[in-house]
Amino acid sequence: MDQQTNIANLETLPNQLKSILEAILFVSSEPITIEQFCQVLEGVSPKRIKDELAKLAEEYQESGRSFQLTEIANGYQINTHPEYHDWVSKFHTKQVRVKLTPAALEALAIVAYKQPVTRADVEEVRGVNSDSVLNSLLEKGLIGISRRTPDSGRSFQFETTDQFLDQFGLKDLSDLPSAEEIQQFLLTN
Repeated sequence: MDQQTNIANLETLPNQLKSILEAILFVSSEPITIEQFCQVLEGVSPKRIKDELAKLAEEYQESGRSFQLTEIANGYQINTHPEYHDWVSKFHTKQVRVKLTPAALEALAIVAYKQPVTRADVEEVRGVNSDSVLNSLLEKGLIGISRRTPDSGRSFQFETTDQFLDQFGLKDLSDLPSAEEIQQFLLTN
């Protein structure tokens, strides 16, 4: 069977589709969106892909595997269950993909919680010039320019990116800790 015939039969081969999704997930180091799956699996509906991903996630969970399929940063990714973190850390030296200064973390938190924000908004909260720190966050891909303000100044507005979600292991912005959770954490530490 050639590749073209194989691709044409995806709708009639549900196990094949699930295996193809799994293979793509397995080799990817980044979350994969439904749109990206659709580009590769022409003719397969987004609903069908989501259904097959749900079945795959359920199979992993039922079989007690050390990994899971999670929805993260507007996509899907296979990752290790948290209880195996210590073992994996012993095998690999944990590497931080993006190193941030305290100033960058502060500015990033402002953008994450108040987005979309302008440079002036960030500077008002921080009380210092934030040009270089915002440029650094833009270069690292953690924030992006969402639009310009409608006023006469037409300032850029910043918001977090999918890379931000991926870096911090968040499915979406609703996963950010609330002000109450942060306050409780600060009181207990």
